[in-house]
Amino acid sequence: MRQNKSVPKSKYHRVDPQSLSFKLYLIYDTFMVFLIIFNLFCLAANFFLMSNIGGWFLNSIHLDEVLNFYRTHLHPWVITTEAWFILFLITELLVRWVIAVIYRHHRRWFFFPFIHWYEILAIIPHLRFLRLFRAGIIVFRLHELGYNVIPESIQKRAKFYYRVIMEELSDRVVITVLDGVKHELNTSSTHRKIIHDLVDHHRTLFAQALAELLQESLATELQQRQSLIAQNIGAIVNQAIEDTPELTQLLRLIPIVGGRIEHQIQSIGQRLGENITYGILEPLVSGSPEQPNHTYKLIAEKVSELNIDNEALEQLVESAVYESLDAIRKQVKVKQWLEDLEELDQAKE
Repeated sequence: MRQNKSVPKSKYHRVDPQSLSFKLYLIYDTFMVFLIIFNLFCLAANFFLMSNIGGWFLNSIHLDEVLNFYRTHLHPWVITTEAWFILFLITELLVRWVIAVIYRHHRRWFFFPFIHWYEILAIIPHLRFLRLFRAGIIVFRLHELGYNVIPESIQKRAKFYYRVIMEELSDRVVITVLDGVKHELNTSSTHRKIIHDLVDHHRTLFAQALAELLQESLATELQQRQSLIAQNIGAIVNQAIEDTPELTQLLRLIPIVGGRIEHQIQSIGQRLGENITYGILEPLVSGSPEQPNHTYKLIAEKVSELNIDNEALEQLVESAVYESLDAIRKQVKVKQWLEDLEELDQAKE
């Protein structure tokens, strides 16, 4: 067990590794890990050797004398040692509680037994397996301090299988919940009210999103095509003047300058059309996605206030809800751990 050159920052990063107290705690934690593991190993071996399966196994390999010697001489010693070890755990727990109270490790003096509940339960003979929990916490604390207690390969494998278990469990829970929601929507007569409440709850957010969308898309497009639209409107006005025979006939009554006046009127009309277009489009291209202009806000608010008591709208909203549930269910069913495993196998090849 050696210390890493680069110690990862953790909640123990304020501990001075060179201090005497740190070294004492390190030695004590290491001692407790080995002591707990050795104790549980002895208890497991005792359970096996005292069982019928253990007796049958040793008899089958012709170790009857060893089994008899253990049951006669060593078994009582194991029981006595376990009793002394339980007494040691109780004493050690009380001493640590007193130390925690003196140095105020917790906000209240009675927090200690609740935080270390697994140690208290591990004293009970039938809950000895919880001692492994404490050993695991000590090992994790040493790992947080930068000590390679567990080889990196084992850590990666353990994390992988932990992810597999948690992903499978969470997927089952989420899929069950989604199926329950879908069944409730299909069978319940109040699902329309739920959908209406859902829409009403998000009207403000919908209005804000719609205003930003109009500002980002429509305003940008209008700004890019503003000159082209103005020119087209001007050309339309010019063509409208040309297509007005009454005006042409009236101007022809004016000798010499009638044609020139007609041309000027067409030019003025075209410029008027362009200027009017610029004036109309200017409020529509102002603003920013963070602060949409008033026109887009008003449009978004009016759209968000639409009454959805309409069969077509209700079907649209219901379809969106069902498809969303199906999409989430489909995504949840994807086994991410299996994809990671396939990528790992491909990398090895």
